[in-house]
Amino acid sequence: MAAFYDARGNLYGVVSPSALRRLGVALPGTAAQAARDRRLWAEQAIAALCDWAPGSRPPGAKAHRSDGLLVGPFQDCAPFDLLIVNTDGTLAERSGNGLTIFSQALTEQGLLQSQGQTLLQVHHDQSTGVSPVATFVEPARVAGIQGFWLDLGQPAFGPEAVAALGVGTVVFNGCRVSRVGPLQALNPQWEYSQFVRIGNPHCVTLVDDASALPDNRQMLEEPLAQGLTATAFALPVGSGEPCPAGVNLQWAARESAQCLVARVFERGEGPTASSGTSASAVACAAWRVGWVKAGEVKVVMPGGTAPLRLEEHEGVLRRVSLFGTAQRLPS
Repeated sequence: MAAFYDARGNLYGVVSPSALRRLGVALPGTAAQAARDRRLWAEQAIAALCDWAPGSRPPGAKAHRSDGLLVGPFQDCAPFDLLIVNTDGTLAERSGNGLTIFSQALTEQGLLQSQGQTLLQVHHDQSTGVSPVATFVEPARVAGIQGFWLDLGQPAFGPEAVAALGVGTVVFNGCRVSRVGPLQALNPQWEYSQFVRIGNPHCVTLVDDASALPDNRQMLEEPLAQGLTATAFALPVGSGEPCPAGVNLQWAARESAQCLVARVFERGEGPTASSGTSASAVACAAWRVGWVKAGEVKVVMPGGTAPLRLEEHEGVLRRVSLFGTAQRLPS
């Protein structure tokens, strides 16, 4: 069956392909084929493993008991293929907390090497990105805590990086960023947005004061929930504005030098306590508008703080790396 883990408040179940098939889920033989045919099995997998048992859903809890499923590994040795299944049955290209959880599960299974990098390959069916998305993971100890560094590669910036359409241009802190009409219509303070792709697409809205950050509970309530779902989710659930394939939403404020505070509304999921790739996108967006410098950056979210490393060369952000830990939850 699935084992469930917590990484900074992000909860995922990890299930092997063979275990999923034993539940009667018609999962194809390879990760690549499973991604292409995800409509045949993904919603069934979520219903089997992520739905609340009848009468067990706590008051005020989200519709599912986890933020999704990690299906894999499909091999007994590296590189390891996996699928990241959102609770709406869609596939994600990358999840920082999800890959941290998967790394912890591999470690417990004796599959992840204790030194050096191991390649993880996430397969998906998103038309706007390359599949699989590669991430190198390396065990490490930071501030006395054992975890993993995820090498997320080089970010890309701007509407074209996430296939955004119909957005305006505005200047923030001397840098040209985007104005996303549907977001500004929800809150006039949400005027300045920076699009970032880190394997998956993000829209980081920059605000001058933390009071303009949305509250996670507020994002579950109407009419804000409906507006954010329309903006973040892919067609046909979402509106297709600004991104027909959907986009992860973040809001960020500067707390202090090299420290940011953020909120997250994920495509295919909704408000989350934290997100590793979202934290990475926030740090990259903040670097681009001059809020932070290359080096160590911290992003504070309701579920915890994400340590990141930004590597710059000749004025270009070349690499972003994310540190994380994960704990297995009692069964």
